[in-house]
Amino acid sequence: MKPISVLSAVLVTVTLYLFIFERTALMGFAKTGDIQALVAVVYPAATANTSAEKSPLNENGQGPEEATEIDPPQESRGQPVKIVAMRSQATMVNTAIILRGRTEAARQVHVLAETTGKVISVPLRKGSMVTQGQQLCQLDPGTRMANLADARARLTVARTRVPEAKARQDEAQARLDEAKINNNAALKLSAGGYATETRVATTQASVRAAEASVQGSKSGLESARAGIQSAEATVAANEREIDRLTITAPFEGLLETDTAEFGSLMQTNGPSGGHCATIIQLDPIKLVGYVPETDVNKVMLGTQASARLAAGGEDVTGFVSFISRSADPNTRTFRVEIQVPNPDLRLRDGQTAEILISTDGAKAHLVPQSALTLNDEGQLGVRLVDDNSQAQFWIVKILRDTEDGVLLTGLPDSTVVILVGQEYVIDDVPVAVTYSEISQ
Repeated sequence: MKPISVLSAVLVTVTLYLFIFERTALMGFAKTGDIQALVAVVYPAATANTSAEKSPLNENGQGPEEATEIDPPQESRGQPVKIVAMRSQATMVNTAIILRGRTEAARQVHVLAETTGKVISVPLRKGSMVTQGQQLCQLDPGTRMANLADARARLTVARTRVPEAKARQDEAQARLDEAKINNNAALKLSAGGYATETRVATTQASVRAAEASVQGSKSGLESARAGIQSAEATVAANEREIDRLTITAPFEGLLETDTAEFGSLMQTNGPSGGHCATIIQLDPIKLVGYVPETDVNKVMLGTQASARLAAGGEDVTGFVSFISRSADPNTRTFRVEIQVPNPDLRLRDGQTAEILISTDGAKAHLVPQSALTLNDEGQLGVRLVDDNSQAQFWIVKILRDTEDGVLLTGLPDSTVVILVGQEYVIDDVPVAVTYSEISQ
């Protein structure tokens, strides 16, 4: 084996040993620059022997065998560590909640037939624009027109029966009045001894018969009126059945499918479900995303929002139009809809989009991503230079990642951030600062 390879292996082994097992001693060396303290930790036996040979007696006049405690060497401050840093001033930035979502049509309807019949209209092709109320499919009426005519004739007959029933009721009421008069006269004559009891009984029977006739005539009148209502309902049902033969667009939109082909049979309970066409409305269009429960209270109705489409990178803007009050049971997220104008229909249903919803602003520092580091507890932060030109670790929170760097919160408004050399210093280590041209 070559001597250089052996030497490289030894150096790598020693370096790994220091970083893994003697990290504290190595950090102390970085802070004080005392090489003897580092060697004493790595080779304690050799250091003790060397000290014993050079100095038989310690400060207390004791030999190596009698010494019970060895005073640690006094730390001497080393030269400042050279680092590269930048001056940073916190600025107010617009914070935003970033979501991964998609575009969705404002409305989408599968137009179905409500009755059975053959299509007798020329089909419209998909991609065509239709207006509200425009005919999509026309069905063969068959015998429906004849059924309507028969229902209307029955309604006319039912209406003529009402005057007859009314006349019968008036006639029965007149007979009742006459019977009551005759009965009163018979009662008075019988009281004076001028009429027999038989005559009184006869007039009373006439009154009861007249009352029964009046009740019968009232029932006949109600029956005639019920006949009119039944006939009117039959006419309305036939007219509604005829109206169902013409299937129209429920709103202005775009045909996503062809309308039913000429000659095809539409059945409400058939295999196709009587499908005539599918219409979607794309203006305005919706952006749909799901907000975590930790951020849902930051989103307000009417808040400005923007999005970048995955296809083409087009940017669009809109406002929050809906926030769900019920979380998804699986993801514990809340549906949010953003309404975006789409007059030229350039946005399509189902496109992937990265959505940014604006929230209250916050002060943040823009620093290169390479300035981030971790402390011994694994917390994310940066190292700063304090007023005494010493390095200090600060825990930060990433607000947002940008093309120019990361926006951080949790730092003083004005500070100096170490860009190069933050991994070679610890807290309170003096540093020699070289300022970078990168600045805010």
